[in-house]
Amino acid sequence: MVTLDVRPQLLDALSALRDRVAAARFPLPLAGAPRARANRDELLAQLDDYLVPRLREPHAPVLAVIGGSTGAGKSTLVNSLVGRRVSEAGVLRPTTRTPVLVCHPEDHHWFSGMRVLPGLTRVWVPHQDPGEELLTPGEDGKRILRIETAETLPRGLALLDAPDIDSLVAENRVLAAELICAADIWVMVTTAARYADAVPWHLLRTAKEYRVTLVTVLDRVPHQVVSEVSRQYGALLTKAGLGHVPRFTVPELPESAWGGGLLPATAVAALRAWLIQHAQDPVARQDVVARTAHGVLDSLKSRMPELAGAAAAQHAAALRLTAAVEGAYDSEHNRVRGRLQSGAVLAGGALKRWRAFPLDCTAGELFDALVESLGALLLCAVTAADERIDEAWRREPAAGAPGLAEHDPTPENAEHRIGVAVRRWRREIEECAEEELRDLDRGAAADPEAVSALVATVLLGGRRARNAGERLAERIGAHGALRLRDRGGRLLTTYVDRVLQTERERRLAPLDGLDIHVEPQAELIAALSVLQKER
Repeated sequence: MVTLDVRPQLLDALSALRDRVAAARFPLPLAGAPRARANRDELLAQLDDYLVPRLREPHAPVLAVIGGSTGAGKSTLVNSLVGRRVSEAGVLRPTTRTPVLVCHPEDHHWFSGMRVLPGLTRVWVPHQDPGEELLTPGEDGKRILRIETAETLPRGLALLDAPDIDSLVAENRVLAAELICAADIWVMVTTAARYADAVPWHLLRTAKEYRVTLVTVLDRVPHQVVSEVSRQYGALLTKAGLGHVPRFTVPELPESAWGGGLLPATAVAALRAWLIQHAQDPVARQDVVARTAHGVLDSLKSRMPELAGAAAAQHAAALRLTAAVEGAYDSEHNRVRGRLQSGAVLAGGALKRWRAFPLDCTAGELFDALVESLGALLLCAVTAADERIDEAWRREPAAGAPGLAEHDPTPENAEHRIGVAVRRWRREIEECAEEELRDLDRGAAADPEAVSALVATVLLGGRRARNAGERLAERIGAHGALRLRDRGGRLLTTYVDRVLQTERERRLAPLDGLDIHVEPQAELIAALSVLQKER
């Protein structure tokens, strides 16, 4: 007999693993990302809704979740197992919108709290007359779990009627999968007309993979073909490695034709007896609970490395995207430095102003032209870097993540930011010139505006502005000119670096906002290793 390990150390390791799984993020649209997100959500559902609460409360009632395709007769089957109408059934599909959990009155406390399915709001509806509406719609978008009690069910057994696993409503499909993950026993219901459909077989293969306790019900089988359909269904189960799974057949009866009544007790007697035995017999119950719990635990050996691999792929893609940004801006940064050293700023209108200074051009006009030319150089560098990044990112599927392409594509915004930075640099140069002149004995002999314009020309003009240094020295002396050039040069380097770093960070900000790091890969594997050690 399989036994259930409920040591505190194991629970601690499992809780730590659960936190690592919850922290895993797969925001980049890589090929394996949808599967990784689905696996993470499914694993969290099994940990939160089943495994952790089951290990903490091993004596809680056995929960059998009745799941299946649209029109499989799940609600009618639940009502018939209970012996009265507790879940709405009918011809309109999908019928089951609000899941219904039925248990013995003395077991109500096990499910009225948040021990299992903590994401669902509990609603308890007393016994109603057969003609009354049973569905309790959720309010304010809340997901509802309706709790029913019935003395016809034995203590220790609870049934949960889940929404259709192939519902047209996406929320119902997600909820159905989550509810199945909370089960000690998976009861998969299909029909004679749909037993070969892909959706129920996906769940059957999942149950096999996780080695959970599984029961199948072939429902609404016409009397004339009971033997043939049962034989074909059994052959399919055997071929899938599920030939050992308990299989029950429910014939097609007038009571099930329109989903409005209860099946005769004899039609569900075998299934009811099997469920009651595995809920009340100590040995059978222990085997059911431990088998499902160990199946989930064992599945972690493959599911956790798969999540870790997906996390590693996310990090590798983020590194490639980051490298494209860093490479583009490093290249443009080097180009800007080279252009500054060669005096490329002193060109066009700025060069014309310099040649006219001071006779036909004021110091302010010269400085204006230099600031405009420097801003144009930086804007050109930023635009070129962004174009290189866009080209590189177009080859990366990961760049299609929402928000990554929203990088302020309008040049006007970059031009504004650069203009603000260049004008701040100009003010600091002017302040340095004023400070230098205050320290000179002949401070009144030199014009601060002309001195600051000459400093800017020296810094930005290269060889074209060699005589600017001489003019500067004539006005404030060689030592003063040297000091201003050094201070101005440091300021120029600081502001150029700051502008390009700001634009680099602007491109990286959406990627940084996705919070993709290398740690999740190692943390997932480490959490699995600790859990395996405790087991």
